[in-house]
Amino acid sequence: MADPEPRHLAALLLTLTVVTGIVDAVSFLGLGRVFVANMTGNVVFLGFAAAGETTLSVLASLTAVLAFLAGALAGGRLARREDDYDALRQATAVQAALIAVAVVLAAALGATTRLGGELLIVVLGLAMGLQNAAVRRIGAPDLTTTVLTMTLTGFAADSKAAGGPGSHPLRKVAAVGAMLVGAFAGGLLHLHVAMWVALTLALVLVLGVLTALHRPRRKAAR
Repeated sequence: MADPEPRHLAALLLTLTVVTGIVDAVSFLGLGRVFVANMTGNVVFLGFAAAGETTLSVLASLTAVLAFLAGALAGGRLARREDDYDALRQATAVQAALIAVAVVLAAALGATTRLGGELLIVVLGLAMGLQNAAVRRIGAPDLTTTVLTMTLTGFAADSKAAGGPGSHPLRKVAAVGAMLVGAFAGGLLHLHVAMWVALTLALVLVLGVLTALHRPRRKAAR
């Protein structure tokens, strides 16, 4: 079975990085200052909330972490039954279904009710946990689709200015740019149009990745 070429794979992972920016913009701006993809932020938020910061919700952050862990667990089990790219294809298919559910929930319930907000956190957390587990199995350097701290560290520490090899600087910059573009687009649509529209953009991008992942398989079958 054919797998995506490295250049094509990088483009797909950058697209998923844009998706991360979109969904985290929606969750932070619309679901009570919580992230559904970047778990470092939620752990810090839990500490702030426990210290008495009243604008943060222990329940929301804890729900996001647990949903993300459940998604990552499912993605990890899937990755152990399939090869790397089949696992990514299947995880992306489930992720698309979950984001589609989130679009419906956002359009029908929004985040105006506590139930609607919590359900959106759970569904999106599951989706992003799946994405991260599948991408982690592939192990593409600097393209985790979520964590930028090590990407930025590598950009500086591995640069020629620091005496390093300066490997893949454009890829590192592209990863940061993709997250920024996703956060901007998600924030813009959520703030000025509607939450469900921002999530629909994320869904369209995930479906595009899924379609691209299936093309090598169809070509190999022929």
